[in-house]
Amino acid sequence: MSKMTVTADAKPMLNAYPDSVGGTLSDITGFLQKPELKDVFSSFYILPSVFNTDLDRGFSVIDYTLNEELADKKDLEALEELGINLKLDFILNHASVLSPQFQDLLKNGKNSVYRDFFINWNDFWQGCGSMTEQGYIQPEAKYLEKMFFRKPGLPILMARMPDGTEEPYWNTFYQQVDYLRPTVQQLMQISSLQYSAAVRLHSMLTAALNAGQKPDEINFGKYAACKSVVINWLEERREYLGQMDLNIKSPIVWEFYRNTLQTLAGYGASIVRLDAFAYAPKEPGEKNFLNDPATWELLDKVKVLADEYGLQLLPEIHASYSEKIYQTVADKGYMTYDFFLPGLVLDAIENKDGSYLAAWADELRDHQIHTVNMLGCHDGIPLLDLKGLLPEERIQSLIGTIVARGGMVKDLHGQKNIYYQVNATYYSALGADDDKMLLARAIQLFMPGKPQVWYLDLFAGKNDVEAVRHAGAGGHKEINRTNLNAEQINTALQRDVVQRQLDLLRLRKTHPAFHSDAEITTTWSAPVLSICWKHGADMIVLRADLVKDKFEIQ
Repeated sequence: MSKMTVTADAKPMLNAYPDSVGGTLSDITGFLQKPELKDVFSSFYILPSVFNTDLDRGFSVIDYTLNEELADKKDLEALEELGINLKLDFILNHASVLSPQFQDLLKNGKNSVYRDFFINWNDFWQGCGSMTEQGYIQPEAKYLEKMFFRKPGLPILMARMPDGTEEPYWNTFYQQVDYLRPTVQQLMQISSLQYSAAVRLHSMLTAALNAGQKPDEINFGKYAACKSVVINWLEERREYLGQMDLNIKSPIVWEFYRNTLQTLAGYGASIVRLDAFAYAPKEPGEKNFLNDPATWELLDKVKVLADEYGLQLLPEIHASYSEKIYQTVADKGYMTYDFFLPGLVLDAIENKDGSYLAAWADELRDHQIHTVNMLGCHDGIPLLDLKGLLPEERIQSLIGTIVARGGMVKDLHGQKNIYYQVNATYYSALGADDDKMLLARAIQLFMPGKPQVWYLDLFAGKNDVEAVRHAGAGGHKEINRTNLNAEQINTALQRDVVQRQLDLLRLRKTHPAFHSDAEITTTWSAPVLSICWKHGADMIVLRADLVKDKFEIQ
């Protein structure tokens, strides 16, 4: 048995991309205005494609202006009129290469006002390694021992400066370098080739570039005499996609942080999720993920800015339970993301055992951990986080069950057999079973924390295998990101599993026992998990039978 006092807003929050429901943010606003949605949600987590972004479904931000194709200020005003506040993302570790800051750097080089906005790799590692023929410093092994890189090789993007030199910049996440294909006429102009020769060279260049070869790797054959001038033409017109790490030691970065938080507050945000913030602090020879104490010093500095605009920070960290990072975040006074709940609920339902789930509720009580909890989200169902919380054989069994139901396992940054998450809709992970979906939702809504609801789970959406196939390599997350049109939404609203979820959410939002100062008691007595909320004279109890996949509320 456990008791807990909640101090954070405990009302439900919708989670979606701006184009997830209907196609635009205006469509989602219209959805929330439907009678069926009255008194269901108090908050809305709009994923960052609502901003001007290019990659990673919004997590590569060009700037924080609204995406004009998907949203405008009127949509935000309409949400405010509905009494819905916002949770928005701030990606403070990196910005898109298409950001005004990086584009200015490419244009002006050392004369750019943003020359210190990003991390010049060679400046960072000065005196810590040797210069390579490629123009970047290879750090000595001793300096890399604590480093964690998200992709193979060194996290570098070689950027061409206006004087033709190459400078390496820190690039933790995605990068892509593209070369414009010259026309036959352009090849004639820059090489003095005759038309027929230019046609043949054009065909050779196009085939080589399409195969992923870099200009200096291309065999020009009998046209070798014009290789230099053609390569120079290609390199001058190099284009980039990717996310460049910000230099948190630069004052102009902190000016950018302040301006961004002010912008988010102006949009109506009350919670700001800090994406990938733990990668931001970097020092030679130290960890570049969750550096201690630099990570927490950074967080405290950001909080000072956030407090000016009345924003609550939600730091995002994926780490195994055994590392206790979630506890450190909580001890420092921040809300945490409950990445443990999705797996714990699945485990409880599939194994008919609520003991581990009840133990987690006990810990939330004992350590006063205030969470945003969820079942599904825009990413997968976390697995790494469960290490140390569930027995290994239970985790492996969970993986096997979800994969058998069409899910896809994502390994940790390409490292085989080091699981990270499993990609599936929550409904499909539960075997597309309506009773299990409703049971899972009921448990979530009675657990401590602020419940966040992925739109596709609300509509009992199934795995979108075709979207994965269409997305190609690395498109596994699209299994759980299906955009729904108006007809699909209206049809789904007639389903019992959807209507009953809405009823549960409405209950969580409106019942007086679900108060920020409520006392929560949890009890596990096989096969029933009981969770009771009490505030003053008001009380509400969930009794979940994990054998029958049924529940009652009193």
